[in-house]
Amino acid sequence: MQRRPLAAVGLLSVAFALLTGCATTEDMVDEPEPTYVAETADAVLAAPTVAATAGGEAQRATDETVRIDRPKNGLTEIVVETKADDKHEVIRDLVVEARNLLRKVELQYVFTGKGRRETLRGRPVAFALWSEASQSWSVAHVEIPRPPVRWRPGGRPMPFVLRAPGITAQHVKGTGAERLMFSFSKNGEPLKVYGRKFPVFDSKLIAKRRWRAVAETAKPIVYLPFTADTLDQGFVTDGRDYLRATATRAIDELRRAAVPSMAFPGKLLADVVPAEVIMTLAVIEQTDDSDFRRKQLGAFEEVLSQYGLKREEAYRFSISRAKAIGPMQFTNRRGNGTYALVVRRCPGARLDPNFERGATDLLNAMKAAICLFDIELRQMPAQIRDAYWDNKTVLGIFPVAAYNGGPRNVTRLRRVLDRMGVEITALRAPTAMGRDAGVPCPCVWREGADGIVPVTIPSYNNENRWYIEKYQSIINLLGERS
Repeated sequence: MQRRPLAAVGLLSVAFALLTGCATTEDMVDEPEPTYVAETADAVLAAPTVAATAGGEAQRATDETVRIDRPKNGLTEIVVETKADDKHEVIRDLVVEARNLLRKVELQYVFTGKGRRETLRGRPVAFALWSEASQSWSVAHVEIPRPPVRWRPGGRPMPFVLRAPGITAQHVKGTGAERLMFSFSKNGEPLKVYGRKFPVFDSKLIAKRRWRAVAETAKPIVYLPFTADTLDQGFVTDGRDYLRATATRAIDELRRAAVPSMAFPGKLLADVVPAEVIMTLAVIEQTDDSDFRRKQLGAFEEVLSQYGLKREEAYRFSISRAKAIGPMQFTNRRGNGTYALVVRRCPGARLDPNFERGATDLLNAMKAAICLFDIELRQMPAQIRDAYWDNKTVLGIFPVAAYNGGPRNVTRLRRVLDRMGVEITALRAPTAMGRDAGVPCPCVWREGADGIVPVTIPSYNNENRWYIEKYQSIINLLGERS
């Protein structure tokens, strides 16, 4: 959600103009044109198995099936004989093959009208589909509306054109680079989606209605959004480990640079935010609120699996209606957004000054998030800061509330806790036993004479309430699995 301007508070307060920190919720129906970020090396996804051998045959026809002939000791045998624990490595190989196949597929642009009335009819997208029955690839070309339609889950279906005879398709979710996904089948067999090619257009050329130039200069990206076909516990574990390693590296780099904390004079910035707290932000920023309410921890596992499969590529094209981008959802606002503010206020962190590059690089974005936590903690009352220092994980709900909606939400949360009669120092981490208490959440957890019990957070900002609930849930999950 966009943050609202904040009045200056003291000499070190910050005038925040539309600070970001919201999850790209499922209710967000229009995804803006994504920011193009060059693909990283194939080593990100490559597994230590046989190299993909899909040639350029797929571009000869939109519905052509591409047979992959592998060596006797290659992926074919692995698919048949692999142990369940190695399933995610098989999936990784298939994703690499799909990527190599799609890079040689040409997207098909359709223009309508003549002369000055000529226009680009839609946005072409290509999907790499795998048949378990025939052990072969096929490519489906789909044309989706341009600009994106206002689509909602359970609402009117999104119109599209399918160019793949014999294949049926159904729109599953999303309208943009990060979340658009379809399901496909052929002759009654569900086809697995292991790759997708999506063009990113030049918004300036679109504004000038130079449609031929729009198509000619489009930047096609081969990027796979979440699909159930790639969900595997191996990727969930890998994603958790990858986020932990990246968060730890971010903290280590800040420590080596001896960056001082603004919120806690005499302390280092590296000691202000625990690694697991930064990890949670990378997960909840990409977890849809409605997905979390429906699937609970399963929604987090879907996001973690994306980090496990794609590593630094994960959520590089995530963009909100407020134009917040990347895994940690920073804004630019023509150089006056949250990211630019953090770069200026935290020079010792040596953050990448380029917004698109810096906000989409997870390591850099995590360091920026740590800096933002410190800036926001500096503005909070001393009572909250002192309590936070003694109990960073639990009291992380305050800077997390600010990260999501600005310091105004910290004030609201504090007032709500006061009305509930909950002392800050009595707040605790959620317990498994307490979750069975039948108390409706979002909740905070208070220690009292009856032990640690949940207390419902009254309405004050629904998005922020659920953001706090997601934070406490994922912190608990990471703690259980660490």
